[in-house]
Amino acid sequence: MSGSKPDILWAPHHVDRFVVCDSELSLYHIDSAVSSELKAGSLRLSEETTATLLSINSDTPYMKCVAWYPKYDPECLLAVGQANGRVVLTSLGQDHNSKCKDLIGKEFVPKHARQCNTLAWNPLDSNWLAAGLDKHRADFSVLIWDISSKYASETAVATEKVRLSSGDAEAGLVVTKPLYELGQNDACLSLCWLPRDQKLLLAGMHRNLAIFDLRNTSQKIFVNTKAVQGVTVDPYFHDRVASFYEGQVAIWDLRKFEKPVLTLTEQPKPLTKVAWCPTRTGLLATLTRDSNIIRLYDMQHTPTPIGDETEPTIIERSVQPCENYIASFAWHPTSQNRMVVVTPNRTMSDFTVFERISLAWSPVTSLMWACGRHLYECTEEGKASSLEKDIATKMRLRALSRYGLDTEQVWRNHLLAGNEDPQLKSLWYTLHFMKQYTEDMDQKLSGNKGPLVYAGIKSIVKSSLGTTENLRHSRSGPDRQADIIQYLSEERSLALQLCGWIKKGTDLDVEPFINSLEQEGDWERAAAVALFNLDIRRAIQILNKGASSGKGDLNLNVVAMALSGYTDEKNSLWREMCSTLRLQLNNPYLCAMFAFLTSESGSYDGVLYENNVAVRDRVAFACKFLNDAQLNRFIEKLTNEMKDAGNLEGILLTGLTKDGVDLMESYVDRTGDVQTASYCMLQVFVSCNFCGKSISYSCSAIPHQGRGFSQYGVSGSPTKSKVTSCPGCRKPLPRCALCLINMGTPVSSCPGGSKSDEKVDLSKDKKLAQFNNWFTWCHNCRHGGHAGHMLSWFRDHTECPVSACSCKCMQLDTTGNLIPAETVQA
Repeated sequence: MSGSKPDILWAPHHVDRFVVCDSELSLYHIDSAVSSELKAGSLRLSEETTATLLSINSDTPYMKCVAWYPKYDPECLLAVGQANGRVVLTSLGQDHNSKCKDLIGKEFVPKHARQCNTLAWNPLDSNWLAAGLDKHRADFSVLIWDISSKYASETAVATEKVRLSSGDAEAGLVVTKPLYELGQNDACLSLCWLPRDQKLLLAGMHRNLAIFDLRNTSQKIFVNTKAVQGVTVDPYFHDRVASFYEGQVAIWDLRKFEKPVLTLTEQPKPLTKVAWCPTRTGLLATLTRDSNIIRLYDMQHTPTPIGDETEPTIIERSVQPCENYIASFAWHPTSQNRMVVVTPNRTMSDFTVFERISLAWSPVTSLMWACGRHLYECTEEGKASSLEKDIATKMRLRALSRYGLDTEQVWRNHLLAGNEDPQLKSLWYTLHFMKQYTEDMDQKLSGNKGPLVYAGIKSIVKSSLGTTENLRHSRSGPDRQADIIQYLSEERSLALQLCGWIKKGTDLDVEPFINSLEQEGDWERAAAVALFNLDIRRAIQILNKGASSGKGDLNLNVVAMALSGYTDEKNSLWREMCSTLRLQLNNPYLCAMFAFLTSESGSYDGVLYENNVAVRDRVAFACKFLNDAQLNRFIEKLTNEMKDAGNLEGILLTGLTKDGVDLMESYVDRTGDVQTASYCMLQVFVSCNFCGKSISYSCSAIPHQGRGFSQYGVSGSPTKSKVTSCPGCRKPLPRCALCLINMGTPVSSCPGGSKSDEKVDLSKDKKLAQFNNWFTWCHNCRHGGHAGHMLSWFRDHTECPVSACSCKCMQLDTTGNLIPAETVQA
């Protein structure tokens, strides 16, 4: 286009061809870039594509606008609008085509010369070509030509056709009579045919947008507006039209043509082009003058003409296809979100607009996302081991296997979790041993260590200070014996029981535990436990048995042979060789065995800090061979390490105390396994302040003529049975700070309770415990009462209901700052 910036057009039926138009027409073929080296005559458009010039047409000077013939044949026919108002049909390298030959060179000339601003082929009847011209007082500005008219010299309209050059057999005819003439005494700046009807034409006139119906050219529908440039129809919604004026884009709905349904954000510079994406619903691209940015407007919902304020949702974004200013752009007709841009110096770029990705994560952990027309799914491979799976997947599979719900044999929960995580195995065995101890009636009657059990070995060790007995034993080899000091107390025996080494009481027989390890094929651990209990012969026997088993390691025979030569001489060759052998062993239990045999009495760091040995085995070892001060320091240090690492094996040390909660919090932060944390915390119970026994367990365990739990006033039964003392020691339970009645009494039975309240309670479903009857207390001041009474109190107060207590109980809880629903409704 003479004296103007270049424009670019994609071929409507050739996805690999486009034309650049300025002072001449240049046809390019786009191809994939096979290698990094460019072919001769090729231009680099992107990392993946190059363009090759096929032909140039410079026969049509003074170009102002170009339109590509919409049908496949003739394939390279173009209409060129000139500065004098003429429309010329030309082609790019297809002159020898018989169908194209009769059309090439044909000119359509208006009565009065003035600039041709726009051209538009009719998409249904491709013989119709509309041209928009500047204003002339005595002529029409919208002319519709029929390119298929056949002319002969003998016809009656011969005066309307003259030869440009009588000597040129290839010259076309000049046509001066249009099929339709519209828009008298006006100017046409833009045109587009409406796809829904071949005889409806939308024109951007000088002061209005007009819809011409060729079936009745004397009438038109129009709306006064300044936004008359660049009119274009949404290819996916034929009633939606875009136009612009200066820096503002107007979106119109032809069903409600009185005013724009939407006006886009005004740009600081004048717009030069707007275009709907042909492969994407509701995506409009705009370009401003002297800019290297293309703005995209994604219209998520189709506007409707119902109501004056209805507007589509718009998502606006910007893309930068190149560094230089952009003269024009063109969407690819079929490739999704793809466009070619051209700069004023004819530099071109092939660019794809990437969609915003919308993610969707299903409850079964399948991840899906949409990108354009494609939907992608990402699922975990079924062959992946449990440890490699996402935690959400693992929690779902565990829930399906009823993980955490086996409250009778608590240790089995690690099997329900897949039996692949040693930490989970340690956790559930620890909780199993704690539960087993509290259910042992002999222990309950004698030691009353129930609360201490759930406080963990750390608390047990502290309670044993000053009560430990020193016992001198011998660790015996085949020929020699060496004295070694062991430590014994009731609390240490309890710790060994929680570690799983012994069954109950002061009986230190570890043989059942060793037998269970042998049955599991854990030969190295079984041998180590036997050795730590000063039975070298049993350890050697286990190693030999393991070596002879089908799944055992033959190297166990070598280790057994090394153990058989044990001597307590400090400078012996045996110690030197075992120290060297220890460094070459891969199994941590075998390393710990030699570390124990070669260490000095009371100094067992090689065993205690062998991190790959299970925590419960290291703790049990420490309880046997460390004095009170050493044991306390070791347990304290190990507890802190477990808490920092979020290692569930540390529950053995912390128990279900605040330290245990901190450890569980670290574990959840590290793994996201809220499922295990929740089930673990279910083991927490309300215990009596005097005897330490579980109130709920005692209530459910002691039979009372088949009446079960309801007699303790927590089931809402009509009898309103209640218990106001601990079933274990018969001491009174704490009183509610508000009603002053002992806990265990149903709320509806408290003095002052209305009959209506009681009636409501009786009508509710019978459950194990109604929330209003639950025990609740402040963790800071330890005051509390019935949950229903506490909630009622803290609706109007922030301080504790107990006199002389200034604790701001409700403010300590984040939920205390929430506004009750009744207040909001009021």
